[in-house]
Parts: sequence; C-alpha cells; structure tokens
Amino acid sequence: MGRNRSIPVVVLGVACAVGAVLALADIRTPVRMLLTPLFLFVVPGAAVVGLLRDRDPLSALTVGAAASLAVNVVLAEAMLLFDAWSPRAGVATVGVLSFFLLVIRLLYRGRAPAEGEAARSEEGSPPMTGRPEGHPVA
Repeated sequence: MGRNRSIPVVVLGVACAVGAVLALADIRTPVRMLLTPLFLFVVPGAAVVGLLRDRDPLSALTVGAAASLAVNVVLAEAMLLFDAWSPRAGVATVGVLSFFLLVIRLLYRGRAPAEGEAARSEEGSPPMTGRPEGHPVA
C-alpha cells in the first residue's frame, strides 16, 4: 500500500517542480498554464500540512488549502502594494517560503517528544488535554 500511495505523490511533486521551472525560465508552453498554478496552490499547502501533527486528513486538507490561498493572496497584495508585480518573483517567493517551512518541519519533527509526554505514554496515562483534571468537557 505504501508504494501505491507514493507514486501519485511523486508525480504531483514532479509536476509542481516542472511548473516552477517553466515559470522561472519563462518558457512559453501551454503546459505552463496548468503546472504553474498547480505549483502555486499545492506547494505552500503541502508545506503547512507537513507541520501539522496527528490531524485527520480532512482537517489537514482544509488547513493546507486555506494556507495556500492565504500565502498566494498576501504575496499578490504585497507585490501590488509595492508596485513590484512579477510572476517570476511570485513563483520564486512561494518556493523559498515553502522551502523554509520544509526546513522548519524537518527540524521540528526531528526532535523527540517532550520528556513529560514520553513519561506519560510509558505509564499508560491518558494524554494531557490542556484542561484541569476533573474538569468537564464543554
């Protein structure tokens, strides 16, 4: 099952990379109209979803789509505000921002869980919910 799931992820990643290269190199082809927006909408969302821990797929997809839309809208607004509209710069900025989020993910996920969480899981205690003990759930 793992192999079957990784094939679409690799194909999507390659398509996004090709879209970024086509936009950055300013290669005029009809495929660019499909692959560059794919890059702009998938890569920031995937980078943000990578930072989430233990979320259900629908929540992760929703947060990823919202984050991708927010990144692109804020970037477009900033470029218009500073009169610096450039599609190539926009693609490069989205790529760099997503790369930084990937680095944060690798650093964040590379750490071991906090000592308190590890001790609780070894004892078999339920995970902390952030509420005082005995407090009812609202």
